[in-house]
Amino acid sequence: MHRDLMSMTWLDGLFLHWPVDPALVEERIPAGLDVATYDGDAWLGVVAFEMPEIRPRGSPIRLGFPEVNLRTYVEPAGGGERGVYFFNLDAGDVLGVAMARLFFALPYYHADMHVSRDGDEVHFTHQRTNPHARPAEFDAVYRPTGSVASAEPGSLDEFLVENYRFYTERSGLWYCPIRHDPWPLQDATVDVRVNTLFEANGFERPAGEPLVHYAGELHVTADRLHRV
Repeated sequence: MHRDLMSMTWLDGLFLHWPVDPALVEERIPAGLDVATYDGDAWLGVVAFEMPEIRPRGSPIRLGFPEVNLRTYVEPAGGGERGVYFFNLDAGDVLGVAMARLFFALPYYHADMHVSRDGDEVHFTHQRTNPHARPAEFDAVYRPTGSVASAEPGSLDEFLVENYRFYTERSGLWYCPIRHDPWPLQDATVDVRVNTLFEANGFERPAGEPLVHYAGELHVTADRLHRV
């Protein structure tokens, strides 16, 4: 039963995805998970967005901050529902980082982050400040183009964005269900000025230009962790 442990609004989401050899990802994920592939490719994604309102269930605390993460897509060994595996999640709030580490066992790190807007153009800046992690920076300017549409069933777009759980490791393998409407996707233009998230996580920078998506606003709820 989904308990809606936390509710969030995600705003001005930027999705950047690169196809990579599954073997590059396989060695970096926990035992018990397999790399999920689409037409033989694994995918690494940089996803940046702002969460202007985060509400833990039953708590008077209200948080808001930007986030950027590096992720891939996985499924339980032997079969099961596809989900997200995070290599890092950087956020601009010390309390939010601590809560995410405690309740969701996620590799969150504090960073100096700023989001500014000029019309429909978004400028997202990030610099990790955690002294116990590798330095990381991300700086991008992006804007949506075209009309809003949901991903077609069975498409690569659906594979990359429509994932309704994440997997994590803490004395065993766990997953957390999330709920939301289909992503309101748009094409986008992006100028990535700095991106060292791959190097910070021990990857070489993938070749080629990323596949780019934008999503304006989405309401999301997250359940508690469940053991796989």
